[in-house]
Amino acid sequence: MELGQIIAAIVSDLDSTAALGDESLRDSAQRLGRSMGPSIRVHLLEALGELALDLNGQLPGGRVELRLSGGDVELVFVPDQERWQGSGGDEEQSARITLRLSEQLKARAEAAAAAEGVSTNTWLVRAISSRLDGGRSPRGRSGNRLRGFAES
Repeated sequence: MELGQIIAAIVSDLDSTAALGDESLRDSAQRLGRSMGPSIRVHLLEALGELALDLNGQLPGGRVELRLSGGDVELVFVPDQERWQGSGGDEEQSARITLRLSEQLKARAEAAAAAEGVSTNTWLVRAISSRLDGGRSPRGRSGNRLRGFAES
């Protein structure tokens, strides 16, 4: 989500409201809107951080991280590694199977694993575990991002 667009919308609303007044009020509102941008950004980030913390207490098997990149902000779901690997670590990962896949499916699995920054084996274990545990694919969330809106 681009915070700059949200801040611009708030400033635009302030300008629209001030347009009902005289020239002095309009000028004051424009100066106020420009000066409040950084403060609005900080408060939005604080609110999103608190949202992430609240969600962490409600989401089993992972946590929500607030990631900042330039003007972009993302809430990203990060699954707990322990859930996917088992609490015993590598000892529980000793069973082996041979899995035959088409080249196309293998390439898709490798690409998905690379996109998540994990090995193909780890990605396959997660996919199978998720499907067996929850009855849905590991991509049940859109790119591990939580999307939506909040109402007050």
